[in-house]
Amino acid sequence: MGLDITWAVDWVRRSADQMAENRVELIRLDREIGDGDHGENMDRGFQAVGAKLDDLPAGSTPGDVLKLVATTLISTVGGAAGPLYGTAYLKASGAVGGATSLDGAAVAGLLAAARDGIVSRGKAELGDKTMVDAWTPAVEAAAAAASAGADAAEVFAAAATAAEAGAVATEPLVARKGRASYLGERSAGHRDPGAESSALLLRAGADAAADGAGA
Repeated sequence: MGLDITWAVDWVRRSADQMAENRVELIRLDREIGDGDHGENMDRGFQAVGAKLDDLPAGSTPGDVLKLVATTLISTVGGAAGPLYGTAYLKASGAVGGATSLDGAAVAGLLAAARDGIVSRGKAELGDKTMVDAWTPAVEAAAAAASAGADAAEVFAAAATAAEAGAVATEPLVARKGRASYLGERSAGHRDPGAESSALLLRAGADAAADGAGA
């Protein structure tokens, strides 16, 4: 069963809920190695996206929803997160094009496009203690699941689980990119807030897919 517009809208709504519920925790993580505004910015950005969902025109596709997320985050989220996430969702939108339903391969493709957009924009690599450390394992897990014949919901679930593990794995790393890199060795022992918010967003997408598949 493919993922359609109903899933895409549900993903955004669940993402907004996740950012609201985890706002304080993301602020805490960012305060430890950044400037402390990540939770506030992400919550504000996704609440703004959520407010626009009802205005989507009839016949909208998942790609339209992803583009709406991109443009809204770019215009409302401060710091590095706005451009990075905005680019991710914009590239994901381009990857799925005008498709009305996404299969496992399409899900793997949109996640890869999103990750590549983040890498292109932020110039970070795996191991730099950034959101890439959540996205790259997610992309690899999604590609493996899709190649094994998993359906769209299963591919997203594999990606979310890998992203969560990737976020945890940033804790011992020494930051080499972003504001946290200014701390040098002192950045070790703290989870990267961008990796954590990435994992939350991907879990929201996986949960929306699982519930949709079971409907």
